[in-house]
Amino acid sequence: MKLYYSPGACSIASHIALREAGLPFTLEKVNLKSKKTESGNDFLAVNSKGSVPALQIDGIGVLTEGPAILQYIADQKPETRLAPRAGSIERYRLMEALNYLGSELHKSYSPLFNPALGAEAKQAAIAQVGKRLDWLSGQLGSKRFLLGEDFTVADAYLYAVLSWSGLVGVDLSHWPTLTAFAARVAERPAVKAARAAEGLAA
Repeated sequence: MKLYYSPGACSIASHIALREAGLPFTLEKVNLKSKKTESGNDFLAVNSKGSVPALQIDGIGVLTEGPAILQYIADQKPETRLAPRAGSIERYRLMEALNYLGSELHKSYSPLFNPALGAEAKQAAIAQVGKRLDWLSGQLGSKRFLLGEDFTVADAYLYAVLSWSGLVGVDLSHWPTLTAFAARVAERPAVKAARAAEGLAA
């Protein structure tokens, strides 16, 4: 398998999942502005959407969209418990979490990366992020991870999005439950290895 990624983007969740699962894979960095891969190839020929992650699966083709990739990776190694068993209510809880993270939290952060965003619009966007973080903090509560005691691919996705906070002016200290979660996940060997491989600060 080959994971197409951009350092620090949401693709780091798939990168973490691959390492958590212990699956063999290679990495190909993508410049999201030029749409060129590190080897000089046209990324749009790999994923016409032009976004990461994209997972090239040997003998199958390319799978796109983070939540789908995360579940695919988890299902390759069910013994790692990165996703609950297919068909169980717990699996639907995982899908519920992934959908919320993608459609609500991730998308709430997206406007904050726009350098043309005015001060008033930025404050409104940060307020929207805050509402999502309020809800997530309540959901996490005293649990170690989103679904309970087991680290799942949803936790990798949440960690990836929370890691953007300092870059865009979201002060996570308002949510101690989430800062503790992020610190806990950051200590996982797979997370440290993924960050190092992407050239991100420890």
